[in-house]
Amino acid sequence: MAKYTFIDLFAGCGGLSEGFYRMGFQALAHVEINHWACETLRKRMKYYGYKDWGNEVLEQDITSDDCIANIDKVVRGRKVDIIIGGPPCQAYSTAGRVRDCKRMATDSRNFLFESYVKILHHYNPKFFVFENVTGILSAKVNGGNIFNKVVNALGENYNITTDPSVLVHNTADFGVPQLRKRVIIMGVRKDITEVSVMNLYDDLKKTHWNPDTPDSLRAGLSRYVSVKEAIGDLPPVEPGHDASMNDFDYPCNNDFLKRIGKLGKRPLYDHIARRHNTLDRERFAVMIHNHWSFGQLRREMPQYEHEHARVFDNSYVVQWWDLPSKTILAHIHKDGFQFIHPDENQARSFTVREAARIQSFPDDFEFVGSRGEKYKQIGNAVPPLFAEAIAKSIKKNLNKIKQ
Repeated sequence: MAKYTFIDLFAGCGGLSEGFYRMGFQALAHVEINHWACETLRKRMKYYGYKDWGNEVLEQDITSDDCIANIDKVVRGRKVDIIIGGPPCQAYSTAGRVRDCKRMATDSRNFLFESYVKILHHYNPKFFVFENVTGILSAKVNGGNIFNKVVNALGENYNITTDPSVLVHNTADFGVPQLRKRVIIMGVRKDITEVSVMNLYDDLKKTHWNPDTPDSLRAGLSRYVSVKEAIGDLPPVEPGHDASMNDFDYPCNNDFLKRIGKLGKRPLYDHIARRHNTLDRERFAVMIHNHWSFGQLRREMPQYEHEHARVFDNSYVVQWWDLPSKTILAHIHKDGFQFIHPDENQARSFTVREAARIQSFPDDFEFVGSRGEKYKQIGNAVPPLFAEAIAKSIKKNLNKIKQ
């Protein structure tokens, strides 16, 4: 049977694509403006045996007049079953709005969804997947609610739902070792009768409960994946040191590691720790030892107060062994202080590989670019195991449609 096909818009480094690759879908094109993310996409296409990876990753501005023509050139008339993607979310992020709501209101990125819709209408696939931050539900631009604009445009040719209780998903519920809430808007083309949009959501199956899941809803689900299960097998590394190696012996000794890796000796990529000054390392170690937040550290041991008055109680955050990590953000490329490793002997922030693990990227996934670029790609990505759950639902429902 022919593979189902997809186009990935605002593809980033390919977290969403990875889930669809893992479910056997065939990529026809990726559109992404960031050079290093494109290099990562090309490397991954090569890994999956694609021959035309040089052309099928389009490094370009999605708003440019020739964008659709360029996608057409690589799609070459092949049938497009699904379009996936998530327009950059900085303009919808609540953190961004807190920092600078005036600039956010005029940010041109608010309207990148229009390019997504234009391409969607051009190819008219059976389904689409549109991913974004939860801030999109409340973002206002020029006094108007951006979410209403987005769903009106997406709903023109597709059946969708606008119910936040259906749209918002926590990736920890799908075996990702991270609390990360995202809005997933899926649509079914209006002429398709075999599948309703609610079928897509009903088949997006939770596999795990998270620390906030009420006891009454935990039956039949596995416990969340903890930071310990995600990164506890990786070799310790001192700040400023590189513990990457060609023959790391992967134990794959829990269900999560079995899903993202393979047992035995193979390369360990990007396990390089940032340098930290002595004072920061002391702060980390004392917080870890006492199981304190930074706020507790400031109150109990004022000598560790930070000289910058703007610092908040969450300026330094330890990610604890026995819980899922907090949301990995692109901001991790700046300093990593929100992602302090829970081992007080290491007293450092996460390496690129640890951040990739927390996002559920496979161990053989190679990122291209500087260390900062790699962190940025990881922080912006859709976790592949969550993407795989979406792809599983999409595939099941594509199978119901008479081809």
